[in-house]
Amino acid sequence: MKNICYSLAAIVVVFTMPVAAQETVFSPSTTETCLQEMSVLTDPQNCIGASANICMEQSEGGSSTVGMGNCFNSELQYWDARLNVAYQQVRSNAEAIDAEMAEVGSSAPSQAQALLEMQRAWIAYRDATCIYQRTLWGGGTGGGPASVACHMFRTAEQALFLESQLGDQ
Repeated sequence: MKNICYSLAAIVVVFTMPVAAQETVFSPSTTETCLQEMSVLTDPQNCIGASANICMEQSEGGSSTVGMGNCFNSELQYWDARLNVAYQQVRSNAEAIDAEMAEVGSSAPSQAQALLEMQRAWIAYRDATCIYQRTLWGGGTGGGPASVACHMFRTAEQALFLESQLGDQ
């Protein structure tokens, strides 16, 4: 999981280096409120980007490419932290199930190993998808924020998926 964090950190540093110092006003509270107010029938993915959008509205220069990149990056960090917590919890649960299965002599595949392989494949998918998103800007300055926004959305989706695996624990 450390390699995941290091690769994400490297991507974030490249895409969010400020051209000039700008004050970013970010709080995850809009996203958290949105998630708390979700009904059973509402898709929590509708909350992805809510705090970044408020950040862009409230930050001086928030609509510039640097400002957008900073706001998307701030929300990306929020979702990445949630993803890491959920992954560790799901992994712990999977390891416990694997131990129980081994104890009863089951030959079922390892949930912990399958989770690890799934997460590694997801990282490759996320990175390739976001590189593609960046290329759609033809080398223009919008490519940076588009790439960071892509990482934010894909990371948020994966965090929500992993959290859904935890159920109502």
